[in-house]
Amino acid sequence: MHEKERHRIILSAVQEKPVVTVQEMVELTDSSEATIRRDIAALHVQKRLRRVRGGAEAISPPQFIGLAGRPFSVNETLNAAQKRAIAREAVNLCKDGEPIIINGGTTTFQMVHFLTGRRMPIFTNSFPIAEHLLKHSKNTVMLSGGTIYREQNIILSPFDNDVTRNFYARRMFMGAQGLGPLGLMEGDPLLIQAEQKLIDQADELVVLVDSSKFRMRSSLILCGLSRIATVITDDGIEDREAKMLETAGVALVVARKQSSDKEESSLQA
Repeated sequence: MHEKERHRIILSAVQEKPVVTVQEMVELTDSSEATIRRDIAALHVQKRLRRVRGGAEAISPPQFIGLAGRPFSVNETLNAAQKRAIAREAVNLCKDGEPIIINGGTTTFQMVHFLTGRRMPIFTNSFPIAEHLLKHSKNTVMLSGGTIYREQNIILSPFDNDVTRNFYARRMFMGAQGLGPLGLMEGDPLLIQAEQKLIDQADELVVLVDSSKFRMRSSLILCGLSRIATVITDDGIEDREAKMLETAGVALVVARKQSSDKEESSLQA
């Protein structure tokens, strides 16, 4: 990742939380601790943030506390061809007329391109997904209520009495920060709370993750492998990871990139 992009992510992160640790920045940028410390020092000298012990804070305290994790705009550019192939396989599981839930995320967002010709009731907490489907499809779209988190382009509500409880889905499609033996992992407690409500409304949970997510971890577990019906990933998955899913009784779909995915990825880059 280029220095300019790292600096953008770091500055965005300190505006979202009171203090961001060096380790959190390492995970957000996939950079070394030494690189992050140099970035913090440079941005401190430029008076764009304030260096503190173990991390950094904004010069002006954030007025609104956001979610942990990379911004949507950054995640969207990572493994783009794999995400598009995974999304295609996800839509292949869908049948016209069946209600589905699409959780916000950059991999699930790619599903919109393959849903344009479908007619389905779709519930989502993603403003970009809802907007695209409204403009480019005849699907019936229901959007959750709550606060819009701009960096992640997601709508979340901490309240139990929202519209989520009134929607039934045959399947829920979602991504995750990580996937391991203990299950699905996320990076923010509010995400966990909101996504658990959505999962409860679906018969089956389908997880869309590129193979890099099998090597990523978080301190927060959303659900165990036993709750997952199907995992769709790319051909970078390792044998031991496939075995882990098989042992847990989780169906595995390996998405193969097509030439159109690669061309689309290069255009986005």
